[in-house]
Amino acid sequence: MQKPNVSSAPQATGTMSRGLIFLFTLSGAAAIGNLYWAQPLLGMIARSFEIPVSQSGSFITFTQLGYAVGILLLMPLGDALNRRRFIPALMALSAVFLVIRAVAPVYWSMLAGLALVGLTSLGGQLLLPLAGDLSRDEERGKVIGIIASGMLIGTMLSRLFGGIVADWFGWRATYFAAAIIDISLAIILLVRLPDDKPRYRIAYAELLFSIVGIVKNSRPVQATMVLGTCSFAVYTMFWTGLTFLLSAPPFSYTPTQIGLLNLVGLVGSFAAKNAGKYHDTGRSTLVSGIGLTAVLIALIIAAMGAQSLVVVIISTLLFNFAMQIVFVLSQTRLLNMKAELRSRLNTAYVVFCFIAGAAGSMIAGSLWKSGAWTLLISGEAIVILLALLCWSVFRKTLKTVEVTHSGFAS
Repeated sequence: MQKPNVSSAPQATGTMSRGLIFLFTLSGAAAIGNLYWAQPLLGMIARSFEIPVSQSGSFITFTQLGYAVGILLLMPLGDALNRRRFIPALMALSAVFLVIRAVAPVYWSMLAGLALVGLTSLGGQLLLPLAGDLSRDEERGKVIGIIASGMLIGTMLSRLFGGIVADWFGWRATYFAAAIIDISLAIILLVRLPDDKPRYRIAYAELLFSIVGIVKNSRPVQATMVLGTCSFAVYTMFWTGLTFLLSAPPFSYTPTQIGLLNLVGLVGSFAAKNAGKYHDTGRSTLVSGIGLTAVLIALIIAAMGAQSLVVVIISTLLFNFAMQIVFVLSQTRLLNMKAELRSRLNTAYVVFCFIAGAAGSMIAGSLWKSGAWTLLISGEAIVILLALLCWSVFRKTLKTVEVTHSGFAS
């Protein structure tokens, strides 16, 4: 039962200064980066634990499953707790678990450490709803878009940074470095985050179960979740498969060389960082469809790149640019619906996306083992076609969110 303190819907305060936007973006990038440090290191870690490379996709899978559990069980608390204390506490815990992961002696302890890091790497996803609460209506899409894009850039930088550190100092050093970054940002956030205004108190069980009703009662939420789930599955399939491709002949690249390819992805990410403004101007649905189509074109190009680095670079650039647009607009659409539900809306979206991402990592390993790059890209193309079908069927429903900024029946 809810007990009101004041209003259940936080009012926009317009306190998102450039400095605060930068801090939110950097912290979100660091938090989400925890999920991807291992991606360019898969071959190196597999050799360390003496397991097949095809089995190393489990490192990404366990991290993302832990993340999905954390999102489901902990992130709804963002609609109830004081996030000034909650977010830094989670980042500090992430730092502790990163150290545990760094000293893992055997394969199973590594998986446990990865799951715990995923469980607590929620800072970015909690900062997004807070940014929505602090932003003015006319700039909310732009602000959320910049921060969400920064988090996606974090996935790129973590792969690059992780590969370079691992080549110089070993893969365990990567996780020690990540722990230092997280604890430093936790301290800064504790000092800089504004206090939350009091909101409705709600029992924890009721908070969790309310998510089901929120999703059930909104067709725009359902459609956005399908688009995000399909897209994120393809995103993890593509980048996991790209590691397999570049670490095998004829490329046989080192983790640093694989990580450097993420510079190409960064170009696309920076180009898409202002995609949130398309929601503010009523073009979110249209641009989302264009983005999904561009992803499909990128995959067609990638299918021809099994032997050509130039083709791989071109396809990666287009793929990342288009996919970032889809991600940013999907999350911006959700966080512009009901203010008092932002953390729970984000919970539902991210849980399904990261379950799909975990499945994508495992499927990538299986498809690579069965048919290498060609079969892997074909599987990704099928999933994107399903997303385009969903967009085509529900585009009018999605368009209503741009007009009403609700997505829920009155």
